[in-house]
Amino acid sequence: MRITILTLFPEMYGDFLKTSIVGRSIARGIVSVDLVQIRDFAHDTYRHVDDTPFGGGAGMVMKCQPVLDAINSVRTPESYTVLMSPSGTPYSQKKAHELSGKSHLILLCGHYEGLDERISRHVDEELSIGDYVLTGGELASMVISDSVIRLLHGSIRPDSAEDESYENGLLEYPQYTQPADYEGEQVPAILLSGNHEKIRKWRLQQSLVRTRERRPDLFGRHELTGEERKLLDRYDEGEEI
Repeated sequence: MRITILTLFPEMYGDFLKTSIVGRSIARGIVSVDLVQIRDFAHDTYRHVDDTPFGGGAGMVMKCQPVLDAINSVRTPESYTVLMSPSGTPYSQKKAHELSGKSHLILLCGHYEGLDERISRHVDEELSIGDYVLTGGELASMVISDSVIRLLHGSIRPDSAEDESYENGLLEYPQYTQPADYEGEQVPAILLSGNHEKIRKWRLQQSLVRTRERRPDLFGRHELTGEERKLLDRYDEGEEI
């Protein structure tokens, strides 16, 4: 897979592209990440990429010409172009899976007060990583890149991703490691039992309970299986697995 990030601040990506799963995936040739400086496509001496908004108002707006020229310099028939935008569709794990199937992903980072609206006609999709405003789209592009890269074959062990939060529409179950007793706080005994079927049921039950308590919006969209209903009923009635 190839990811191209169009940005005014390529220096922000230095450590991000060298660290952890992202860095290892690049080193192994699983993915390539290119950084394109939008300012390089400005035509004037001072390389201006923004101007004051028509109609007045505070701030500056990114201009069509340098942004669209930057997009066109890297776009191919196989490319899929995404604009980082606070007014875009909310990003999700489902969308991460969809984007991971693209051969070439172009991520466009806005800045200042936003981009000339005419630019949106030249992208395939606008995405938002949350209901808040960032200084620019760079951090959002890192979030999307990280979530997509870790889904690529060879980036991480397949079984490491299967039970993660949002993969099945639920939050992940609680995790524990050594020591089994830390200053009187005990690891749940079932995890030390060696009974893999009971552990599986406990983890599923905890995932359901955690989602119901912390993310009722997700829980409301999740269609419970027969087993899941029984596990929730047992939890609510105080029965052990």
